[in-house]
Amino acid sequence: MIIPNKHGEKLVGLLHETESKEIVILCHGFRSRKDYNTMTNLAAAFETEGISVFRFDFAGNGWRVLGIISTFKGRVRVLVTVEEESEGSFQYGNYYREADDLHAVIQHFSGESRVVSAILGHSKGGNVVLLYASKYQDIRIVVNVSGRYDLKRGIAERLGEEFMEIIKKDGHIDVKNKTGGYLFSFLDVYDFLRGVEYRVTEEALMDSLRTDMHEACLKIDKECRVLTVHGSADEIISVEDALEFSKVIPNHQLHIIEGANHGYTSHQNELASTVVKFIKSALEQDKVSSK
Repeated sequence: MIIPNKHGEKLVGLLHETESKEIVILCHGFRSRKDYNTMTNLAAAFETEGISVFRFDFAGNGWRVLGIISTFKGRVRVLVTVEEESEGSFQYGNYYREADDLHAVIQHFSGESRVVSAILGHSKGGNVVLLYASKYQDIRIVVNVSGRYDLKRGIAERLGEEFMEIIKKDGHIDVKNKTGGYLFSFLDVYDFLRGVEYRVTEEALMDSLRTDMHEACLKIDKECRVLTVHGSADEIISVEDALEFSKVIPNHQLHIIEGANHGYTSHQNELASTVVKFIKSALEQDKVSSK
């Protein structure tokens, strides 16, 4: 399915149709894609419960890998073609622009007389859904999975403590591919692609620094139910960030999954059951209150 954003760029997504009137929209994280395993596992969990789900790639994100693995004289050769799906170029930061992409998706389904009942985001996607709730205030159920509260700390961790001096001097920072460029297995293809080099411009950096999660969360409507889920062993974003969200979001529940890392590698089932239970309960409460 293709949905244009307000800039005329095509956003590519996949609808898991159960013929329910309600739809849950899933948002991926930083330099990720709609086919990331957490997104696909959550979609399957909602589909099992009879709830339609839409997962999509933000502009400048997502790809389709066309891989050929062959052998020649006992040596393995991997030939890979990468096709980006959603249009647009990747930009560092872009939090509110991605919230606007989400708005375009929600408007599309609203125009088809469907009800977007909940939005869920993982990692950076968690920030995007919270910013969306703060800006548009038209969604009553929001799930933030492992979002970052202190964006400035995240910038320093990704770009280095001297990021400001470097970008003032050079006008940009190039983030290098850490995987080296040797492909030893088909799984390494994905690791390699996810670590490709990208450039952070001064404009993009300033946009990130101006994005204040604290102020945004204070503006979320008190009628909007928000769940934050975080792993206690998250190696990318500290569980302390989840605790900070719980202090400022008006109508908030916090669920810590013991032992889970940032990608919920060994805790996919617990993550899915937690968010499905929360959203189903919130939907039932809405039905009761509307009678």
